[in-house]
Amino acid sequence: MLEQILTYLEHAGAAISLFAVAVVVVGFALTFGRYLTQFRESKPAENFKRFKIGLGKSLTLGLEILVLADVIETITVTPSYQSLAVLAFLVVVRTVVSWTLVLEIEGRWPWQPGTKEEANA
Repeated sequence: MLEQILTYLEHAGAAISLFAVAVVVVGFALTFGRYLTQFRESKPAENFKRFKIGLGKSLTLGLEILVLADVIETITVTPSYQSLAVLAFLVVVRTVVSWTLVLEIEGRWPWQPGTKEEANA
């Protein structure tokens, strides 16, 4: 019974990983399509900034979903300090990447207060 549950969890982890990749790919495709359709309508710098923000949001969401998949995959393997260390390393790396993306998208670190304009949005 326990082995069957672990098998289901392994499949769930793989499915969630694939979903995270799909989120990034679809997010890129939609953002790039929007970039191309708005290419002539707005200023190039403004359009490129919107492209970067859209791409950053897709990457951030994909990274968060991949962290979930890694947690599930880590609990399905035989628990060891090595698997825990690998999970901790992946979470730290992905968190730093997410923070960097937030800095690029919003122009501030996640723990810094936003502007009044962002609070009203």
